[in-house]
Amino acid sequence: MTEHAEYTDHHGPEGPAIRGTVVVVPGRGETRETYTRLGRRLAADAYRVRVVDPVPLDADDPAASLTRFGARITEAVEGTAGPEGVARPVVLVGADTGAVAVAALLGGGGSTAADAVVLAGLPARAAAPGDWDDELNARTFCPAHRATLTGDSGFRRGALDEAVPDALLTAAYGSGADVPALILTGDADPLADRDALTRTAKSLPRARLSVVRDAHHDVLNDMQHRSVAAEIVSFLEALRNELVPLVTVESTAW
Repeated sequence: MTEHAEYTDHHGPEGPAIRGTVVVVPGRGETRETYTRLGRRLAADAYRVRVVDPVPLDADDPAASLTRFGARITEAVEGTAGPEGVARPVVLVGADTGAVAVAALLGGGGSTAADAVVLAGLPARAAAPGDWDDELNARTFCPAHRATLTGDSGFRRGALDEAVPDALLTAAYGSGADVPALILTGDADPLADRDALTRTAKSLPRARLSVVRDAHHDVLNDMQHRSVAAEIVSFLEALRNELVPLVTVESTAW
């Protein structure tokens, strides 16, 4: 892992060829440290992982927010290039408002050089939790992740109280992005709008909505983080095979 003022890189083991590039965009209150576990896990499967800082969303000028965000993502992707260029496919993984920004940007035709997206924990216009204990419970029941959030001096408590600009939420849920999309949500996420997520998934040409049992808002980092990471890796591998799954179940008793 290498640290930079604007991003954190996770490198895979020496030897295997890099299988693609993953850029992770955190959400409200989060820092790059929030995604250390996910970054290491994806990097171990020979993906080049870069975690950027959360994107500030300006409710007074959402279009400018997306323009700045698009430029940052383009710079982050180009900065991962090796001697043979950027390893493809390039996949943007957004969480919470990071997912909103990714979906809104691609839906509006913004150029990000992304070949696919993972949208995790897309928020709705739901009421936010109250005190810190309420926020922790809304985010995760994973002891390790709760400890990470509690011990991270850069993490902003109460951030889920911050309203997401309505124009960007509308753009995200109405996104017409034509790249493959994996949408992840927890069925115990108090901030999720399952009906809206279902409509969005059905409206996109190449989207899959995966619901994680008993997972909360921080679906990438909750108790089920191993299964969620496996779902992401399966998606990444399918991308390299024209979205044809590499494993199919022919017979099962469970």
